[in-house]
Amino acid sequence: MPYRKEQFSNGEIYHVVSRALDNNLIFKDINDYYRGIFSIYEFNNADPVEIWKRRRDRMIEKKKEKMWEVGSPPVSGSQTIFTADKRDKFLDILVFCFMPNHIHLLLKQIKENGVTNFMKKLGSGYGSYFNKKYNRKGYVFQNRFKDVHIENDNQLKVIFTYIHTNPISLIEPGWKENGIKDKEKTKAFLEEYKWSSYLDYIDKKNFPSITEREFLTEVMGGAEGCKSAINNWIYYKHEISKFSNILLD
Repeated sequence: MPYRKEQFSNGEIYHVVSRALDNNLIFKDINDYYRGIFSIYEFNNADPVEIWKRRRDRMIEKKKEKMWEVGSPPVSGSQTIFTADKRDKFLDILVFCFMPNHIHLLLKQIKENGVTNFMKKLGSGYGSYFNKKYNRKGYVFQNRFKDVHIENDNQLKVIFTYIHTNPISLIEPGWKENGIKDKEKTKAFLEEYKWSSYLDYIDKKNFPSITEREFLTEVMGGAEGCKSAINNWIYYKHEISKFSNILLD
């Protein structure tokens, strides 16, 4: 997927978007979404990864939750959890959101060239799975991901809201231009949308081991602050156009 000439700096935070080639779908069914979840976890690792070969060794049944060593168990209904974290991580994933044809990530680099290497590994790894499953060839993602450097807490708050409200377009097409018609439905939808980090930020355990949330939770004012930021946007659509330089579609 991605080759980048620019350098990313350790300790800095970046909003990253990777979109499907020709605006195709990246996730066609629930198994693709789950594979995406495992991919952003497993490929955040400088060591070699054979994700599906190791799958049975990396997961246990929910009934064995007492063996959990990283974070908390997933939401009810999920049958898998990650075992102890022994990765040599490229970066911290602060926020994520999966959409049918693109991925939003908020990343803090912790290893030299971490963002570039992670995105390259993610693109080739998930792309290989996708091509094999759907009997296709070629790139799955566009060959260059978009990125922007986040420089302060105000930008962090805006990007937190922006990424986590992206799924609204799945039930309210054109909401950014025309507003949200059913605000209560939208609020409830986001609080049940499984394929983002929002649930974990509002203390609804979903995929807790994917994200590092302590820093951003403090910036947002705790779980209630996270929820308020999203709800204020839904109900009052606070102006964010002045932050357009950090918003990647």
